[in-house]
Amino acid sequence: MVSTPATDLSVEDAGRAVVDPSAYADGRLDAACRVLRHHDPVHRVDVDGFRPFHAVTRHEDVHTVERLGQTFHAGPRYRLHRRATEEAPGGLTVRSLVRMDAPDHTAYRALAAEWFVPKNLRTLEDVVAGLARRAVDEMAARDDGYDFVSQISMILPLRLICWMLGIPEADGNLFMRLAQVGFGAEDPEYLAEAMAAFGDEPMPAFADYIAALVADRRARPTDDLSSTLANARLHGEHLPDLELMSYFAIVATAGHDTTSAVTAGGLQALMEHPDQLERLQRDPALLNLAVEEMIRWVTPVKSFMRTATTDTVLGGTTVGRGEAVLVLYPSANRDEAVFADPYRFDVGREPNRHLAFGYGAHFCLGAQLARMELRAFFHELLPRLRSIEPAGEPALIKTLFVGGHKRLPVRAHVV
Repeated sequence: MVSTPATDLSVEDAGRAVVDPSAYADGRLDAACRVLRHHDPVHRVDVDGFRPFHAVTRHEDVHTVERLGQTFHAGPRYRLHRRATEEAPGGLTVRSLVRMDAPDHTAYRALAAEWFVPKNLRTLEDVVAGLARRAVDEMAARDDGYDFVSQISMILPLRLICWMLGIPEADGNLFMRLAQVGFGAEDPEYLAEAMAAFGDEPMPAFADYIAALVADRRARPTDDLSSTLANARLHGEHLPDLELMSYFAIVATAGHDTTSAVTAGGLQALMEHPDQLERLQRDPALLNLAVEEMIRWVTPVKSFMRTATTDTVLGGTTVGRGEAVLVLYPSANRDEAVFADPYRFDVGREPNRHLAFGYGAHFCLGAQLARMELRAFFHELLPRLRSIEPAGEPALIKTLFVGGHKRLPVRAHVV
């Protein structure tokens, strides 16, 4: 992770960095966002290969966009796409939660919301704690260097997703692959590694798997999340097949990659700040604050796109009706106007008004579950961790959307 970034970029160069996947992996995005926050916080980006948009970099303005859901819609342009791959107007568009607006978004979100409210999450505490213990036991069984990402941080949330969906852990590889391919498309190395891990055959038929799963749960419903989704009805009808598949895909990918990213990024932050690791081990009561700081520090979802429904002024800049804004969460979470010494990793940071989970109607449905997983893992690891050090060079994923570590080689002594 980056310390205080350099600020010798021009505003124009900073804007170009926002659409450069490598900038998200080498620290230049932090530098670019710092320049934009100070000099042009709602900066119009108009570069070859992308449709124009405004990059929104200040915490206050990101919060405003997220809060004003009627003024800034999620659809139809919900994320930063290259012009060549962005859906053409009038083409086939799969309706999904991340691109819906009220009232549809409200209705679709409610279908699975009961699974993620505190009352129901409390019933998962023992399951999550058991999976965390299993992951740390696997770390304890290793006496040499290994890749924490592929061996631990990617596997832990995957096991929980499988448990929630009521599917065998072995089938979870399909969901993990979906996340890797979907979020790794801007990183040729990561994409190649992800594909190679599953052989050279074409991507497994995710739609066929979900269709079979849905048919089974409609015939023999259980108390798992798959049954909830398969039997959900709107206006008396089951969800259309494409929308149902999209719902499963969001649950599987968003619930996997983001938690994995914070687990790995949080561990690296503790390695790079041994004083904070020692502080947290000495005072376990700081764990809740530490988890929030890890989430802020990593901010795995880098941005979402919103479209103005009317002419409006944002951060002193006029955004016209139909124009797009890109809310940059990593920038909001390093805003000097909100966070004291924002480039310092502080396990006791309070308050911590990060926007890593978004805000408003599109606040992350699984935020509390992600927090539970992170708390459980570090609660299990910290008392058992005797030492940890890098065992090679870490690497972040090149991305324009969601990302974290693709490698984090470590050597740890866990009892």
